[in-house]
Amino acid sequence: MLWSPETAGLAPPAILFLALLLDALVGEFGPLFRILPHPVALMGGLIGWFDRRLNREQRSARTRVFRGSMVTLLMVGLAAVSGWFVLEVARRVPQGWIIEVIAVSLLIAQRSLFDHVRAVARGLDKHGLAGGRAAVAMIVGRDPETLDDHGVSRAAIESLAESFSDGVVAPVFWYLLFGLPGLLVYKAVNTMDSMIGYRTPRHDAFGRTAARLDDVMNYVPARIAAALIVLASVFVPRGRPASAFRVMARDGGQHRSPNAGWPEAAMAGALGVALSGPRSYQGKMTAQPWVGGEFSAQIGTGEIRRGLYLFVVACLLEAVIVALLASMTLAGGFSFG
Repeated sequence: MLWSPETAGLAPPAILFLALLLDALVGEFGPLFRILPHPVALMGGLIGWFDRRLNREQRSARTRVFRGSMVTLLMVGLAAVSGWFVLEVARRVPQGWIIEVIAVSLLIAQRSLFDHVRAVARGLDKHGLAGGRAAVAMIVGRDPETLDDHGVSRAAIESLAESFSDGVVAPVFWYLLFGLPGLLVYKAVNTMDSMIGYRTPRHDAFGRTAARLDDVMNYVPARIAAALIVLASVFVPRGRPASAFRVMARDGGQHRSPNAGWPEAAMAGALGVALSGPRSYQGKMTAQPWVGGEFSAQIGTGEIRRGLYLFVVACLLEAVIVALLASMTLAGGFSFG
């Protein structure tokens, strides 16, 4: 750990382990955020406001890159200061560690990711293709109406693998390095990338800095996520650890994304399915290489559920690692802060 002092006597790994447990049990406190805005929603609202105000299409690409860079720096600064403020509050109130545990749990997406992907399988089973398309539209950016049953299933598994990296592993990684400020900075950058980091006429220039920074911040976590998926495949029924490692090593760097391909390729090999391939965004077909192309792309809800099983085991392995770090701090054999 580079920087993250204790809160009310609890070292960051212990707080993180409790946050992972809380998220697994209750998720994102859905009823609460029907009344109050979620932290990520607040970030998204501010990013959207900057996009509308500063990203004018009549301006030159150079000006839009500069403005987008300033927005990125401002969001990073606001996120870091917000994280520091919450930590200071937590350290000054009795049992303040509870505040930090809740804050961290809100920024990790284990339970919500599981629920959203499971909803795709249930939608396909109960309502057919229309139900699957409606559910998968909640978690992917591609055009769901262009997907058949197999395409919906592949999209769900791809989202599961990619979001395991940027929604679970990366938040844990940046929290362990820099505490709550580091976690909030990561979430701000990742939210910017998801909103303005596209190579479209509107956002190619304005979102360029945010997209590049997101690539940098996800570089290590994506490869850790892939390794966890490979390891998890050892412990799941019909898992293929050898194929997971082989496909990850071969196809991980061939993906359109410098990072998403690693956990996606590991997932493809572990399940024995073909993922990625051509897809449609905003009515335009894009040619993408297949990941795990030696396997069949004709998959369904059975493969989604196997992927969820693998995801749960990978999350448990990550939690075990965090628990070991926490136990080392409790035993006095490891120093944080």
